[in-house]
Amino acid sequence: MFRDRARIEVLAGRGGDGGLSFRREKHVPRGGPDGGDGGRGGDVILVANADLRDLSAFRQKTRFKAGRGESGRGSRKHGADGETIVLEVPVGTQATTPEGDLSDLKTPGARVVLARGGNGGRGNARLATPTRQTPRFAEVGDPPGQAEVELHLKLLADAALAGLPNAGKSSLLRRISNAKPKVAEYPFTTLAPVLGTVESPDGAQLTVADVPGLVEGASEGIGLGHEFLAHLERARVLLHAIDASEDDVEERFRTIDRELALYGAGLDERPQAIVLNKIDLLLEPPSFRLDDPRIVGIFHVSALTGEGIEQLKRRLFTLIPPVPPVPEIAEEPELEEFREYRPQPPARRAYRIYRTDRGFRIVGEAPQSEELEAALKAAGARKGQEIELGDETLEWQ
Repeated sequence: MFRDRARIEVLAGRGGDGGLSFRREKHVPRGGPDGGDGGRGGDVILVANADLRDLSAFRQKTRFKAGRGESGRGSRKHGADGETIVLEVPVGTQATTPEGDLSDLKTPGARVVLARGGNGGRGNARLATPTRQTPRFAEVGDPPGQAEVELHLKLLADAALAGLPNAGKSSLLRRISNAKPKVAEYPFTTLAPVLGTVESPDGAQLTVADVPGLVEGASEGIGLGHEFLAHLERARVLLHAIDASEDDVEERFRTIDRELALYGAGLDERPQAIVLNKIDLLLEPPSFRLDDPRIVGIFHVSALTGEGIEQLKRRLFTLIPPVPPVPEIAEEPELEEFREYRPQPPARRAYRIYRTDRGFRIVGEAPQSEELEAALKAAGARKGQEIELGDETLEWQ
């Protein structure tokens, strides 16, 4: 089953704890601190893959957790970074968080980090100073990022077929492209969007999408097509298919046009090509007298016999407006010979948790008790261990 929506929960990897260790070698009675740093937690990344068509991969599994960074060890051995998880989605997928952050993966290879791994803690070898040469504590790794993400796929197509049920949209797509959608003589045969590729004699290609038929009230949730109206948003031309064998051709156009306007997203302003289908059932070609500046062409075709199909295919390549060029960025008048960019690590918390040989030490502005308790639990605090908080020493219960 085609899926264009999914909800997932992602949890990045926690940073590894810094090592708490001292040199213990023969003939080295006063070995200094040699605990290595903890590894960084893995990220959860979303990547657009041009070979994918829907979000069905997230039907069964909806929770993803990246790897935790390894703890530092003696001999200044740093812990390995946690494993990063890469989730692949179709091109055109939008990712939204409850906070309203939106990422739109509109090009192949586009990527966004959904959750960042925590920084690894520093080992006691890094915490030594001239006045504190044998620190008996090491940093605990930072907690990971997490998020609940809504995935919404909007198909990327040059043109999209719109119309009432049983207008012959699937048959048209079969005729003009390489797609093989199901065709039958009853409404709502198409239950999911279908993409097809149209090729011209000179090798040029364009994509056409067929979505389930729209009915009056579709913008309010009536019928099947309302769930797939979003797939029309990115089409540069709408192919408005109408059953020409019916008497009320112009009224059928107005019905769908009203639903496009009520849905919004600029669909009522999109260029439209009127495709009057099923002319094989008529003795004379149907008339369409509406004067509308959005209508860029009117075609009389029969998906059954193939009449008018070649003319429609040829005109499609001229009707679809070109992709607007990316504006060029003016060069700076005086450019340096080179620039050195240093990535900034994620901001650290206002407090730090250190692991000691007796328990844990809190340095900085300690948070509320519930948050601090959760942070200590995540750091591995156990019953009976000492918790140093400012000038107080508490016992973990």
